[in-house]
Amino acid sequence: MKTIQLKHFFKATALALALSSSMTTFAQSKNEVVAVVDNSVILKSDLEQNIAEIKHQLEAQKKPVPPEQYLQQQALDQLIIRQAQLEQVKRYNIKPDEKSLNEAVMKVANQSGSQSLEAFQQKLDAIAPSTYESLRNRIAEDLAINRLRQQMVMSRIKISDQDVENFLKTPQGQAALGNQVHVLHVRISGEKNIEKVAEQVKAALKDSNDVAAIDKKFTANGVKVESADMGFRNLSEIPSELAARVTPLEVGQTTDLIPVRDGIHVLKLVDRKGAEQKAIVSQYKTRHILIQPSEVVSPDNAKQQINSIYNRLKAGEDFAVLASTFSNDPGSARDSGSLGWVSPGVMVPEFEARMKSTPVGQTSEPFQTQFGWHVLQVTDTRQQDMTHEYQERMARQILGERQFDSELDSWLREIRSNAFVEIKDPNLDRKKNK
Repeated sequence: MKTIQLKHFFKATALALALSSSMTTFAQSKNEVVAVVDNSVILKSDLEQNIAEIKHQLEAQKKPVPPEQYLQQQALDQLIIRQAQLEQVKRYNIKPDEKSLNEAVMKVANQSGSQSLEAFQQKLDAIAPSTYESLRNRIAEDLAINRLRQQMVMSRIKISDQDVENFLKTPQGQAALGNQVHVLHVRISGEKNIEKVAEQVKAALKDSNDVAAIDKKFTANGVKVESADMGFRNLSEIPSELAARVTPLEVGQTTDLIPVRDGIHVLKLVDRKGAEQKAIVSQYKTRHILIQPSEVVSPDNAKQQINSIYNRLKAGEDFAVLASTFSNDPGSARDSGSLGWVSPGVMVPEFEARMKSTPVGQTSEPFQTQFGWHVLQVTDTRQQDMTHEYQERMARQILGERQFDSELDSWLREIRSNAFVEIKDPNLDRKKNK
């Protein structure tokens, strides 16, 4: 899902790059306010720039450019929606980190043939002063909007365990899992009596997989029977309408007759097999003690406390007692510091790295994460088949992506309707021009 959104983002910023030479011109020549959105304004230079981008995009796609007034209204609507989102960005204080921003700008730089940010900046500022800064700010806004959308829209998407289970039973779910089926495919065609012959073929398939013999036996009197042993194939390689018929079958069963334009089709499921690749992961049975800085505990005091606890553990004191007494993680403290079996990717990177490097039965040295100071023990390790859990996670991701666009559209409509918008130019106000 994130990938889909970023794909649109980079397309938009590449378009901005193509038009970067005009950005300063618009800003200098026309600066009157055309609309007010909450606490911000949209300038005529912003509108002119967006119109130019829309025209550029339509021309690149070889699509007709609509009448000027409609184009202006469409461009203004886009800017209002964008500004309403930026108001939300400010409200929730969402900012891209410098690393992510540099990576995003570097992608646009690479698209333009520049191999470094410095070369890219020189290239743009040679067109017009501050062009690089303007584009970088726009990319930062796009990244912040994208993060806002992920947070807000994903919180609206609800996927139940039953939704996941139902999806995994569909052809799309089976195909996504990499499951394969061995299918026999028979087509009966002719001028007349093909329904009767098709029923006979279906009955024969129940008792035999010898499709060549079945073809020979039932091809007669203007009726042609043609069969194919499709072997093992991923369900994604089978036409969706046929895959939907095969998925619910038990091994050895045939489909009902499938009338289509070129005759009647019958399929038999000979065998099925799941994806051969298993998700075997190392798990660590882990317990920890956390000391968090707070209003009454300074970062230095938190470090001193964890060092004291570490020394007591090294001296032989019981980990469970110290965790229950001192740990600021209430969930694990109630269970003697236990986090249970921990899989890779669940904990923050600093915690995971220390967990993996700590021998079973040993206590780690104190270390810091975003949550505070920790010591941990790994009491056991095991190799666990997480295939089913990973399949469920993948199904939730696919179902979430399916719902994302519709939920995004609904959310955008809500923030647009809730925003205070005043359009200064009556010619641009859709309500006044209906």
